[in-house]
Amino acid sequence: MRILSGILVIYIISGVLFGHLVYVARGRAHYHKRRGLSNPPPPPPPVVTADPPQVPSDPYPNPDPNPDPAPGSSDSDCIFDVTSFGAVGDGSCDDTAAFRDAWKAACAVESGVVLAPEGGVFKITSTIFSGPCKPGLVFQLDGVLMPPDGPEEWPETDSKSQWLVFYRLDGITFAGKGTVEGNGQKWWDLPCKPHRGPDGSSSSGPCVSPTMIRFFMSKNIEVKGLRIQNSPMFHMKFDGCEGVLINEIQISSPKLSPNTDGIHLGNTRSVGIYNSLVSNGDDCISIGTGCSDIDIQGVTCGPSHGISIGSLGVHNSQACVSNITVRNTMIRDSDNGLRVKTWQGGTGSVSNLLFENIQMENVLNCIIVDQYYCQAKDCRNETSAVRVFDVEYRNIKGTYDVRSPPIHFACSDTVACTNITMSEVELLPEEGELVDDPFCWNAYGTQETLTIPPIDCLLDGSPVVEEAYEPHYGC
Repeated sequence: MRILSGILVIYIISGVLFGHLVYVARGRAHYHKRRGLSNPPPPPPPVVTADPPQVPSDPYPNPDPNPDPAPGSSDSDCIFDVTSFGAVGDGSCDDTAAFRDAWKAACAVESGVVLAPEGGVFKITSTIFSGPCKPGLVFQLDGVLMPPDGPEEWPETDSKSQWLVFYRLDGITFAGKGTVEGNGQKWWDLPCKPHRGPDGSSSSGPCVSPTMIRFFMSKNIEVKGLRIQNSPMFHMKFDGCEGVLINEIQISSPKLSPNTDGIHLGNTRSVGIYNSLVSNGDDCISIGTGCSDIDIQGVTCGPSHGISIGSLGVHNSQACVSNITVRNTMIRDSDNGLRVKTWQGGTGSVSNLLFENIQMENVLNCIIVDQYYCQAKDCRNETSAVRVFDVEYRNIKGTYDVRSPPIHFACSDTVACTNITMSEVELLPEEGELVDDPFCWNAYGTQETLTIPPIDCLLDGSPVVEEAYEPHYGC
């Protein structure tokens, strides 16, 4: 009996000790940090399709909606308010150092946020915000951000060709309810600038002035919600980028402000520009060489110089642009509507362009292909040209300025424009008499429906093309 009692006691003690060990092991397991979240995959670029896009409310979702936080962390630990780094935000003090320090701190953590808070007016000098940075970086502008006021205040050691530069970044969001103010007036008034007065007068120019916002060699970029205004030169520029989403922004500068393109793309692929308003003194959106897979929808341009592809092929260079879609867009009070412009002597091609559901209001040169683009009076004739083919104009309606024919196809003598399609094009004069003589030169295409004004100058079929120009003339 004593033996049995002893065995029972040992069994009970062993059970208690084993249960305690299991409890401790489970308790320690609770504090293990989850793995695989420190380096989530970069967000994919926006998908550009022929169908109207469904832009998600969060284009770059977190791969895990409920990741475990690191011990001791909180959401506020990832927000780096520039005022905490010494920014004054009175519109007078130089806050450059505070922004650079906040950027450096945010760049070093996942989902870091550089915050320029509401109510602050922050002045900074020319700055390059460079990567690489940890994933999920956000530059949140809720106040006002501006450069020095004009060339006299610009530091001598700073670049005069650019102001805010975002360089070598993967997964960057520039967003907020704030304003980027360019203080462009004193730059526009420089004697070297081209001045476009009411009578069309101009002086020599242009001269070096800063682009306000530049993204360079970066990918997976989102710009959303901002107001960007009065840039000394281009408002936004994307060079060598891939995967760009621009949504719900406003760009504005006066109608006569020189060289103030709204959005310029160069050597950039997979771009979506949606639901935005651009009014300025130059191209609303300009697309340069090396661009492909560009989707533009829900944009209102004007006053402006319209949506331009080019200029391309300057100084006998090669230019390649393809797969550009512009849909559900309005262009009003503009010097051009939908324009392709190339220099003589270039090579390469512009192909697969679709312009659909475009409303025009009082636009000069609504539809124009100009392969004789020249900014001087002494441009010589050249035998080579950037080839333009596979261009569709569908449901283009509205009114035009009668000072110029609303449809103008001036194609190269030696490299014809081919496979132009016109469907449901109805353009009427804003005021005055109907201009019923569209211009065509060496342009081949078809009319799927009757156009207004009638366009009988498109040539049928295809020209005899030299082998050197097939199929993409070097692209």
